[in-house]
Amino acid sequence: MTEQMSYEQARDQLTEVVKRLETGGLTLEESLELWERGEKLAAVCEEWLEGARARLANAMARPENGDDGAQAPF
Repeated sequence: MTEQMSYEQARDQLTEVVKRLETGGLTLEESLELWERGEKLAAVCEEWLEGARARLANAMARPENGDDGAQAPF
């Protein structure tokens, strides 16, 4: 299920997991389950961010309008 989440969905759910863990009052088992869920959500976020970085790097490497990337001397 986490593989099809948007970045924003995963980030928001991860925020909720962190809040619940910080609040405390959970059993050890509940805490472990939340921790594992948080790890999966963090991985989804990281995957989205890596994809965005790659897209940005690709866009920046491409010359615009057939330009070879050389800058004018003035």
